[in-house]
This record gives sequence, C-alpha cells and structure tokens, in this order.
Amino acid sequence: MADKSTFTPDEWKLLLQSVMAAGIAVTAADPSGLWGMLKEGMASTRALLQAKTDPGATSLVSALVSDFETSEGRTIAREGLQETLKGSKPDEIKTKCITVLQQTSDLVASKAPEAATAFKTWLYRISESVAEAAKEGGFLGFGGVIVSDAEKATLAEISAALKLDQRST
Repeated sequence: MADKSTFTPDEWKLLLQSVMAAGIAVTAADPSGLWGMLKEGMASTRALLQAKTDPGATSLVSALVSDFETSEGRTIAREGLQETLKGSKPDEIKTKCITVLQQTSDLVASKAPEAATAFKTWLYRISESVAEAAKEGGFLGFGGVIVSDAEKATLAEISAALKLDQRST
C-alpha cells in the first residue's frame, strides 16, 4: 500500500503540488472572472473533502488528504507550486501545471504501480470538477457553457499527461 513513506520528501512535495495543479490548469485555461475562480477553487476543496469521507479512497489519496489537513502540508504544496510557477506568464501556468501532472504520473507509476490508476483518475476528477464548477462565457450568469472548449482541450491534455485511457475517465 502506497503512502507518504513510499516517497522521498521531494517526491511527496510533487504529489502535494499535483493536487493543486490539477485544478489550476483548468482555471488557467479559461479564467472565468472572480466568481468563477472562487467556484472553481471551492470545487478543488470539495474534492479533498469528498476523498476524506470516501471509504473507497486509496491509502495514497487518504495520506495526501491528511497532509492537506495540516498547515505544514498546505504550505509545502503552496510554496512548491509557487516556486514552479514563479515568473510564469498567464498562458504558461497551464502548461507548467500539466507538466507537474505528467511528472506525478510517471512517479506514481514507478513507485506505486498498484495505486497509480486510482490516484491519477482522482487527479483527473479534480480537474473535471473544476471545469464543471462555473459557466464560461455569457453575461451576468446568463448564457455561457458549463465546460468551455478551452477547458475541454485542457482536460484532454491532463488525461494524456496522466496517461489515462479516455474510457477510464
């Protein structure tokens, strides 16, 4: 069973970053204003809360969620991602977040192959939840679409980076 002890501190930092990067990549693909960004941020938080109460969550997901419950874990994730994204232009943020997800996919596949598919699917579901959290386009809440074309394209990039079979997502 994979958990925090399976990984080095730097590898664990990457896994923590990946949880945040999964949502940020979608938000960066098609920013939807202040309210949309708040809704998308809350979608990431809800995914963590759902994983905490999910009896089917893997030991790896449970360990990450437990770390996010501590200020130290949140700080490691936030500062690590800030370091990764430092100096990035808005259009580079999505690309760098997807790179974090690809590195995470490779890491989990090599160090915890038994947990890899479930973990990578969980990250993808976070991205999907963020994409569905706020309407894109429209005016004052009227019109628009739930998932924009840019978000759909980003979800496809995330799925590819995580090396997920499209049928499993």
